[in-house]
Amino acid sequence: MDIYSSKFAVILIIVLAGIFGLQLMSNSSNNTLIDAETCELYIKDSQINAKQYLNEFDSKCMEFKNLNP
Repeated sequence: MDIYSSKFAVILIIVLAGIFGLQLMSNSSNNTLIDAETCELYIKDSQINAKQYLNEFDSKCMEFKNLNP
């Protein structure tokens, strides 16, 4: 298959679009969320429907909480 053929370009675009779609689907289920009260980062476990805290804090949220006591 020649690199300059239109078939190669179409196949390459389809493969790259498929990889991009898989990345979007995998990232949407593992988003890191921020607890509004403590500004701590957590991941929501879909199997047991619970929060798993990561012992990390969002700096922007902490600054906002300090500005608005």
